[in-house]
Amino acid sequence: MVSCHIVPNASRIVPKQIPENLNDQLLEILGSHPDGLGIEAIVDRFRDVASKRTIQRRLTDLMAVKRVVSAGEARALRYKLAPIVGKAEVTLPAIRVSAEGESYVPLSPAGAQIRALVRRPNTERIPVGYKREFLDGYRPNESAYLTPEIRAHLHRIGKTPEAAQPAGTYTRNMLQRLLIDLSWASSRLEGNTYSLLETEQLVLSGQAAEGKDATETQMILNHKAAIEFLAESAEDMELTPVTLRNLHALLSDNLLPDPAACGRLRTTGVGIAGSVYTPLEVGMLIQECFEQILASARAITDPFEQSFFLMVQLRYLQPFEDVNKRVSRLSANIPLIKQNLCPLSFMDVPEKAYIDGVMGVYELNRIELLRDVYVWAYERSSQRYVAVRQSLGEPDPFRLRYREQLMQVVRTIVKKGLKADANVVSAASNEVGIPAEHLEHFVRLAVVEFQALHEGNFARYRLRPSEFKAWAENRQQS
Repeated sequence: MVSCHIVPNASRIVPKQIPENLNDQLLEILGSHPDGLGIEAIVDRFRDVASKRTIQRRLTDLMAVKRVVSAGEARALRYKLAPIVGKAEVTLPAIRVSAEGESYVPLSPAGAQIRALVRRPNTERIPVGYKREFLDGYRPNESAYLTPEIRAHLHRIGKTPEAAQPAGTYTRNMLQRLLIDLSWASSRLEGNTYSLLETEQLVLSGQAAEGKDATETQMILNHKAAIEFLAESAEDMELTPVTLRNLHALLSDNLLPDPAACGRLRTTGVGIAGSVYTPLEVGMLIQECFEQILASARAITDPFEQSFFLMVQLRYLQPFEDVNKRVSRLSANIPLIKQNLCPLSFMDVPEKAYIDGVMGVYELNRIELLRDVYVWAYERSSQRYVAVRQSLGEPDPFRLRYREQLMQVVRTIVKKGLKADANVVSAASNEVGIPAEHLEHFVRLAVVEFQALHEGNFARYRLRPSEFKAWAENRQQS
């Protein structure tokens, strides 16, 4: 008779707790080793929190979005940060990872002070309500959240070649990349677990990631629709209640218990998790402050001050029942898009730094920590889009000259549901006033535009999703 001795719990495997900022930590480690690291050296640094398979999968994801590159083969294979292509006029301070594994942006002395204050236990923080004087005390073009030095710096690094072109030109030229970056980064700040690669697949091909909650998928698709709205409406868009309410409707679509709350100012109270701040609860006052914020923003002449003012004051007011943070982040892009400045994607912004900055506004009416986050985030965005733009090459002067006519031809053919062959394109081109000596070249270019038209870029022609879908389905059937 064989006896067995069982040791209780001897075979139980405790799953590793993978840190939420693992990608940030990988980038930090690689950034401190310019010559790169082999897989075993990387795995060794994360042995207590992630398996080798997890590390390899994360590195593959980072390479897919061109954040990391590899060199060598087999045992000589090394991973390193992808180089920035082109000349970015900014030396970006590195994200700092503490001994506890927390990522954070570099802070000013005032920002560090605010962080210490908002990180005290709730019992040591004094409960506060909405203070109207924080808004009333701001005088457009006299008051300033951003110093002259900061504004000059942001203008220098955010300037684009399309500065003199119609509003929104730069964003439309970069739209596919922005749709992916901003949809992912803004959703990540809401706790969304989609990876950047999964977001790219969803945005460009409509392929939802397996195992993800439907709410997460909806959140990213809503971001895509909202960003397309900002890009295609840039020339006519103004900072009005109607614009912001429609932006909220797009961002909150299918995410609120009451569908009528999408695009509607709230009339009830809301709570802020983890904070001792209580927003306004009186509907009439919420509407008054909402309209005052937008009136003040319209009066601000500097687009960066305008952008940051919107981000601060909309977050503080919380004008909608939910989705206020997303509205404030995308609203901050409106002045930048209209002025053909580099957009603010919020890529790589540490979630905790962002939350601490917002808490400083909520509980102390202090903007310095959130300003540190905003400036770092914009530096990161401008550096990233210099590289992206460099990879795209210089704009075609002919296409730039006839940009509006190209857009008109594409819109006309798609909306009529016509097949985009050379004869149809030629007929449509004759109707938009192209000089005879340029017509043949224009038709060839328009045909190429149609060959490159897909669900990831139709917004740059100011087409609605339903219009493009109907045209694409008709094209497949013919």
